[in-house]
This record gives sequence, C-alpha cells and structure tokens, in this order.
Amino acid sequence: MSQDSQHGKWTISSSDDEDLPPSGTTASNCNQLSKSTENSRQSSSPVSLRLDTQAADVEVKPEPANPPVSSLVTVSEARQSAAKNQLNPVKYETKASLAGKRKKEVSDGSGWALSDSDDDHAGDVKEQAPTNLPKKKPPSPKRKQIKVENERPPSPHGRLYYIDEPDDFFESSIPCLNDTYRFYLNKVTGLDKKYNSGALHIKDILSPLFGTLKESVQFNYCFDIAWMVNQYPPEFRDRPVLIVHGDKREAKARLLQQAQPFQHVRFCQAKLDIAFGTHHTKMMLLWYEEGFRVIILTSNLIRADWYQKSQGMWMSPLFPRLPKGSSVSEGESPTFFKRDLLDYLGSYRAPELEEWIQRIKEHDLSETRVYLVGSSPGRYVGSDMERWGHLRLRKLLHDHTEPISGEERWPVIGQFSSIGSMGVDKTKWLAGEFQRTLTTLGKSSLRPDPPMHLVYPSVEDVRTSLEGYPAGGSLPYSIQTAQKQLWLHSFFHHWKADSTGRSHAMPHIKTYMRASPDFTQLAWFLVTSANLSKAAWGALEKNNTQVMVRSYELGVLYVPSAFNMATFPVHKNPFPASSSSSGFPVPFDLPPVCYSSTDQPWIWNIPYSQAPDRHGNIWVPS
Repeated sequence: MSQDSQHGKWTISSSDDEDLPPSGTTASNCNQLSKSTENSRQSSSPVSLRLDTQAADVEVKPEPANPPVSSLVTVSEARQSAAKNQLNPVKYETKASLAGKRKKEVSDGSGWALSDSDDDHAGDVKEQAPTNLPKKKPPSPKRKQIKVENERPPSPHGRLYYIDEPDDFFESSIPCLNDTYRFYLNKVTGLDKKYNSGALHIKDILSPLFGTLKESVQFNYCFDIAWMVNQYPPEFRDRPVLIVHGDKREAKARLLQQAQPFQHVRFCQAKLDIAFGTHHTKMMLLWYEEGFRVIILTSNLIRADWYQKSQGMWMSPLFPRLPKGSSVSEGESPTFFKRDLLDYLGSYRAPELEEWIQRIKEHDLSETRVYLVGSSPGRYVGSDMERWGHLRLRKLLHDHTEPISGEERWPVIGQFSSIGSMGVDKTKWLAGEFQRTLTTLGKSSLRPDPPMHLVYPSVEDVRTSLEGYPAGGSLPYSIQTAQKQLWLHSFFHHWKADSTGRSHAMPHIKTYMRASPDFTQLAWFLVTSANLSKAAWGALEKNNTQVMVRSYELGVLYVPSAFNMATFPVHKNPFPASSSSSGFPVPFDLPPVCYSSTDQPWIWNIPYSQAPDRHGNIWVPS
C-alpha cells in the first residue's frame, strides 16, 4: 500500500497485529485517515524500529535499527549500537529530494537518545552521553576521544540549538500557584512571559523557596546525571540523591559511569521481570528540614524535556512530620494517598527504599486530595487485579464518582505522546476493557458508548513546532505499528493549546479525562506517565481472571467529590495563574480539533522531506 502526501511518499505492508487494542467509540465523526502511522513505538525510542512489535508500554531493549535523522534514539542495549548513527539535521533543499540521504556526521559526537516506557511502547526521550559506545572510524586521528566520551550530546538539533533562558525565567520568590488543584505545567523557553506565570521549571521545584532540602529520590526513565545535579541549587548540590531506574547491563553501566564524578548519587534498580517492561514512573521524593514533599510528573531528567515540550506535574503540599509516637495509620488523607504511596514503593521490593518508606510513615499526608494511580509489573488475580493499571482507575471511578444524566454524550479524552500495539480492531483492547474503564462513572450499570477523542500531534503539528521535526523524536509512533491499526486513526485529534500558549510546544505530558458535551465541565481528570499502551495500563488475560502489567507508571487522579464539587469547571484562560481558581487548568484546548482527511499522525521512522520545519530541516530516518 503506497500513499503520497505533501510530506512525501511511504509504503506500508499488510501484516497482522498480534495484540493491538480496540479503539473505543469513534468520536466527533473524524474521517478514517488513509495514512497509517506506526503505532509501535517501542520502548520510547525512535531509534529501533523493530522493538515496536512487542507488547506494551515498557522500555524494550531491542536491537537497534538506524535512528531518525534528526535524532539518535536508543533503547537499553539498543542505545549502544544506535549511538553509532549520530546525525545532524538535514537542511531542506529545493532541488532533488533528500529523502533517504544520510545526515552529515557530527564531528563532535553529538546525538540524543529517546525513550519512553511503552513496549507497545509509547515514549519518552532519552538523551545519553555517548560514553563507552561503539565507535565508527574516527573522523580525524587528532580527535580526543576522552572529550567525546565525557560530553553529553545536548540536542537533536545540534550543539548550538539551545538558547539561554532570560534572567527572569526562574523564580526568585514563591510563584503564584494554584493551590486548589496543585496541577502545574512546565515552563517553556520561547513563550510569552504570561504563559510561564504559574508554570514551574525543575530549578524552581528544587529551589530553597519550597524547603531546605536534606535528601531526595528521583524516579525516572531517562537521566542526564550531570544536568540533573546542576538543577539543584548550589547549597543543595551535594545532598544525597537516590536514582530509581530500570536500566540493565550496558545501559546500567553507562548510567553508573555518568554518576562517577558525583559521590552523593546512589542507585536503585527497579525489577523488570516481564519482557518489554520499562521503569517509566517519574516522581520526586523531597525530604526537607521542614517536612516532606512528593512531585509526580511527566518529564524525564534531561534538558530536552524541560526546554520546549509541554509537560505536567502534581506537587503535593509540604507534609509536616507527625508527633513522635504517632501510629502508622495517622496522617492519612481521605483519598488514602499515604497507604497507596507506601504500597507502590513496597512493590519495588528494594532495600534502598526502606528508609524512605519509614520517613513517609512519619509524616502527615492528610492534606492530599488526589488519588494515586500506579502500575507495577506483574500478573495479578483476585482483588489484586484492582491494585494497578486501568483496573485501578476503574475501581476509583466506580467508588468515588457519581453517574451523570446524559453521560452517554460525555466524551472520553485521551492525550499521550506514544502509542502501543492494540490489535487488529478497536474491540481487542481500546474499545473493550480500556473504554469500559474510562467510561465508568459511579456504581451505575449503564455502559454508554460515548465519543472518544484521542489527542496526538499530526505531522504538521510537529513540523511547525518550536523544536521542528526533532520534536518527533519524543513521539515514537512507528510505521510498523501504525500500519496494523489504521482503524485507530479515525480517533485522532490535533495537539492545539492556544489557551495555555503551548500549541507549538509538543506534548510529552499524558492526560485522560471525561468532559461534558459542551466541554465546560470535567467529571474527572488524570495526569500520568502512562501512554496509550497495554504495557502501561495492563491487559486482561485468562478469560478476564488475570491482568498482566509490564511497566512501572504513576499518575494522580482528580475527582470532584474530593474537592467538594459535583464537576470541575474548565478554566478557559489558566495563564497568568491565579492563587485560587475553581477552574481546572486543562493543558490543551477543548473541544479537541479532529484531523482533516489530509492530516496524518506523526510517525517517527518515515521521511518528511518535501517541506522544511521552522529551522530549515527535513526529517530523514536513515
């Protein structure tokens, strides 16, 4: 099957998909797109295209294929081989097409690695230092390899891409924050100042404004250790940091090598016993002299994720220490957040986390108003089936929301940065078990079939973004996956975020919600690390008597009853932020805009060579 468009021609083959999920109800009468997108972006890295045939949302460590031109992607073991192909963006030329032409090799060894946690993955981007990577013939005998090995590639655009943020970009006083929901977007370089008012950069989060830091834990998928350490203020830069990661073998060795100059950095390796699982959770635990704080977010610990992408986070209140002698049950919130956080940390079965489990027990988390929704790898039966993944979300929506009159007209919205393999038709997973979860409202037995809107950037969204085509390196939907689930593309809607000023800041954030027919109210809202994949959310097995989850994921669920509301009003203009607003700051525009018949979802491993991005580059996967 061959298809043409303004972005070039590509071919797809007809092959069966082993486990693609069914797509739920078609929303907004979108036209079925004739273009296929690669859905299996495995292991969050546009580099190895073959990983994507696996299962869900875990970081698969497949054998590397050649990465897309603008970016070097890597997946675990694949990262090493992929690092050989460090390429520069190809400049647009008006003459013969450059599709298929390899980018000129970067003489200084720059490149970037992308990854996420979805084996039928969906993805995060991994930037990695090219330390101890297999080498091509050196461009020059005079080249100093030590410099190349110790220097981290800064950007898929090349070393001169990043611009310094203005002096007033970072907070010098406590910012005006929305204390009602405690949901924040990240700051984006290059936006009008008003759209960063009330948004947070990692430097802001770690600053003394929020507490006098004693120790911290960083749970994440991708790390640039040197960059991460530099985000801590000088006075906290040598405070102990525990890194919780899922890397193995060579990838783990590279991570440990990154940390050699930093004696205060220790590691905890998450157990990944199911194939194609990844440690995709993104969370900070911050222990202060004044108390304790939890941040659950969507950003990797690399500069690219905090630069010109749309990200989100929930920041807890400052939790005070309980009086000595308090019982374990004290300091619990109405949402049982303390119990569930301890349960999640316990699922790692890691001695390195025991002291943190004890610290959490000693603090008062009663002010928390969100519910924890996590995924932890394993096969679960009986009551344990509702501990993790989408069945955990289903249980919470059943217990803590109420049926709504006319709810069959309340659309479900899913927004993500990567897509896994979901089956040959929508009934296999998406419109089956997953939609049943997303449409649960209270204890009603009604199973409506409401519209389903899936928000994922189109080719044009990526081309015109602040980063240009290299933004697509963090959107690893592969042609191999897409061609097996063309049915999915009728659900796609553009990333459009004029209300938050982020239409051109491509999303790495992941959100799910249920909106009223006029899009002015929300029945619930979830921000999470989980992309649209079975690996992240889990899939039922053995005639629905068992659920299998591959990856670690974490998010927080907002339900109106925890805020003494019937529904959440949608905040139409969340910037500049106000200290207390009853409106929920949805990160993109509602209603979502459906793809036209000529729009295509972004697929990262096919060329786009007939129209340049804003930096004059084209996208030529090698």
